[in-house]
Amino acid sequence: MADEPTGEEMMAALIELHRGLERMGPGDTQFSREILAGLPALPEAPRIADLGCGAGAGALLLAETFGAPVIAVDGLRAFLDQLEARAHERGLASLVRAVEADFGALDWPAGSLDLLWSEGAAYHLTFAGAVQRWRPLLAQGGVAVISEASWWTETPAAAAREYWAAGYPAMGTEATNAAHAREAGFAVLGVHRLPARAWWDNYYGPRLRRVEEVRETADAAMRAAIRETEAEVAMFRAHADDYGYSFYVLRAV
Repeated sequence: MADEPTGEEMMAALIELHRGLERMGPGDTQFSREILAGLPALPEAPRIADLGCGAGAGALLLAETFGAPVIAVDGLRAFLDQLEARAHERGLASLVRAVEADFGALDWPAGSLDLLWSEGAAYHLTFAGAVQRWRPLLAQGGVAVISEASWWTETPAAAAREYWAAGYPAMGTEATNAAHAREAGFAVLGVHRLPARAWWDNYYGPRLRRVEEVRETADAAMRAAIRETEAEVAMFRAHADDYGYSFYVLRAV
């Protein structure tokens, strides 16, 4: 149809819909702190990267936690601008380096990192693709923490399976993803499920409030983005027991 939004228009609408939000996807600072507290010991001056960092919730937490430089990589300059502003506001500008790049095609030397963090971004590569591409970046014994949309049951509701078959057909169970990690050269140290409250409190709640801010002035692309948001929220409300974000804690072996 002539008035169907283009891919570029949809991307612009999604960026605008997330403008000002702390998170570009589900997450929780205290939950992340607990994972970080349970990691194996890292070198005194760890080399850290946050891949698919968005507006930087993870990168800023990593900088605060370790007091070490963090390379924050994302493909969208608009999100990196927000990250840099927040780093400056929190006195972390000297520790956070924003890099606009394709996090699936980094040409960094092998063994460049001691800690690789990535929240809600691996699906762009599929989980199997992400662990294969990112394993060479880690030093022997280095740690990766990767969150991924995962099935929490082998028998999800038909509506949920149909929805994600269209949106993310490669979505796997935790067991399947753990197997992909081992095949890529990782030991699986733990798998932690993000509580549903984190989706509502830290992502869907703020996102829905943002929807109401832009609804009256929405163009065709923004209306499409709003429909997608509302469909996603409705699916999670109905089937949050069937799927969610799982954080995979992995060690390079």
